[in-house]
Amino acid sequence: MQRLSPLQTAIMLIGGILMVAGTGCYVFLFQQPIACWVALVGALAFSLVQMCQRYDGSDFVIRRLRRIMIFADVLFVVAGLMMVESCYGFLRPMFSDQHTYFTWIYNKWIIALLVAALLEIYTTHRIDHELRKKQQDKE
Repeated sequence: MQRLSPLQTAIMLIGGILMVAGTGCYVFLFQQPIACWVALVGALAFSLVQMCQRYDGSDFVIRRLRRIMIFADVLFVVAGLMMVESCYGFLRPMFSDQHTYFTWIYNKWIIALLVAALLEIYTTHRIDHELRKKQQDKE
């Protein structure tokens, strides 16, 4: 895996902190109109840096895990967008009745965030394991 520069590492760390802080504030009903935007900005920063990190090797397992990680990054951004939508209701006028809106859109960001977090944890540990195994095989 390509090493991140100190600036990329800082942006990714700040993005992760903003994502967690914004989500926590939103869940605990603290300044929700601001917290949802903080979470979205954090998700964008975290995801963009992670998507820019490249793997130039030919190992199929690591390449597959990177694709799963990119999918998780997209889900982080979708969760942030859906959090903003749950707070402001931009799409609500597009639905004929409120029941449909609440069934399909409102507060479904939780599902996207949970799936993204689980995929991120899984792929991070598996990629680390595969890279260590590959390095041990070289030695």
